Amino acid sequence: MRLPPGTPYLRGVLCQRLVLVGDAHLGRGSPEAERAFLAFLDTVPSLGDGLVVTGDLFEFWFSYHRVIPRRNLAVVVALAALRRRLPILLVGGNHDRWGGEFWQEQLGIEFAAREARFELNGRPAMVVHGDGITESHWSGRLLQRITRHQATIALFRAIHPDLGLWLVDQLSGVLGDRSRTEAQIRAAAAHQQGWALRRMEQEPGLALLAMGHTHSAAALTVRPGGLYVNPGAWFDGYRYAVIGEGQAELRQFPHPNPPGQ
Repeated sequence: MRLPPGTPYLRGVLCQRLVLVGDAHLGRGSPEAERAFLAFLDTVPSLGDGLVVTGDLFEFWFSYHRVIPRRNLAVVVALAALRRRLPILLVGGNHDRWGGEFWQEQLGIEFAAREARFELNGRPAMVVHGDGITESHWSGRLLQRITRHQATIALFRAIHPDLGLWLVDQLSGVLGDRSRTEAQIRAAAAHQQGWALRRMEQEPGLALLAMGHTHSAAALTVRPGGLYVNPGAWFDGYRYAVIGEGQAELRQFPHPNPPGQ
């Protein structure tokens, strides 16, 4: 597979067995979710030979030129240590897509703000968080445009980090998706799956299309050798997925007191 110049992809090894995890929203809930995630990262090398994060790992992340956000720093350090053992691809979500050049330049972790492609067992694969696809209300679509706009990003970067991160904390309820009903969540998951199926029809060579955002775990064999997978939300029962030998397995990390249970 020939990738467009600059397309983020897993470097160095040909992944045979891939670990997917996302939507942890670390920094939002109990510190226990972060402790469980750190324990999970310790086990990743025994689960696969590559890690893909499907977005919204953090409740909020912004890469400044000279400052590293203090919150969840332990996770950043653990990811840096894991990267020395296997390749990592981090895709931004609607809460943490402002990664800039920090992940690649400082830690060697491939980062893509929206979507990325890589090779799995020698075949093309793709990961996209999924925000902007399932939003049905005009306000959600407007918010996507505002937060992605370069002027918005430049303005936020100009604010002192202490003030900027304080503003994010005050607005997190508005920026997030905490008010969705169960019916809305199911509708979003169905919408996302339909989009994924159409995308895989357009690209019949894809071995894997991995997504996040809806917080709804799914593993579907679209065709022989073609998978659509959403590992589900880490904050909901410590969910993740393992892809290997053309199959996807949805799992939950065995850690005391998992949320959502």
